[in-house]
Amino acid sequence: MKQERRQAELERQKRKTRILLIGTVLLAVVIFAALFVLASQNTGNPGGSSSPAAFNYDELPRLGKADAPVKLVEFGDFKCPACAKFSGIIKPQLVQDYIETGKAALYFVNMSFIGPDSKTASLAALSVYHQNSEAFWTYYDALYTNQGDEATEWATEDFLVELAQNEKLPIDYDLLRKDIQNRTYSDELARDNAVAKTNHVRSTPSLFINGIKASDPLNISAIAAEIESAAKAAEAE
Repeated sequence: MKQERRQAELERQKRKTRILLIGTVLLAVVIFAALFVLASQNTGNPGGSSSPAAFNYDELPRLGKADAPVKLVEFGDFKCPACAKFSGIIKPQLVQDYIETGKAALYFVNMSFIGPDSKTASLAALSVYHQNSEAFWTYYDALYTNQGDEATEWATEDFLVELAQNEKLPIDYDLLRKDIQNRTYSDELARDNAVAKTNHVRSTPSLFINGIKASDPLNISAIAAEIESAAKAAEAE
């Protein structure tokens, strides 16, 4: 009888071991499949989305032709030092090689997160944009060229108005000051920041090329290759 009980106990243990082993294998298969699907979704879009981001281009500041086949969308903060590098190094190359040739257009979305005056600078830039869309890009460059220390609240109302005056922008400076004081375009700024959040933008500058996040917004060679790829895809449509 003892031998039979021992044999029965051994059989039960074997069954438990088999069930545990099968369960472990199935769990591993499920985890592997989930990781494979996630990796497949992220391939081709460093932004983490399986499909291109959709932007309302008509409501954004634009440099270049509206019908350009390649649409570049920059997310930037006027207090961001890396954004100043984008403005001073990458943007001129994009203008020369793609925007002036009509192959691409550059759009801008505010992502004001570094400090309180990030929002002040964005509100000033939006005021300039609504007064004179072409003057916006002059002001954009001037803000980055005259950028203060990231840890200092330099983008004050007086600074922003004086900068526009120094650049001789063809706008109403009193209206610019009033727009800053009244936060006239705060809803529009909130919309921009919401667009950044919706598209999982976590740092500036970030660049999207026909809705696909660029791998490195400060590498002109990588950007050029991605623009050419986007242009070919647009031609094939």
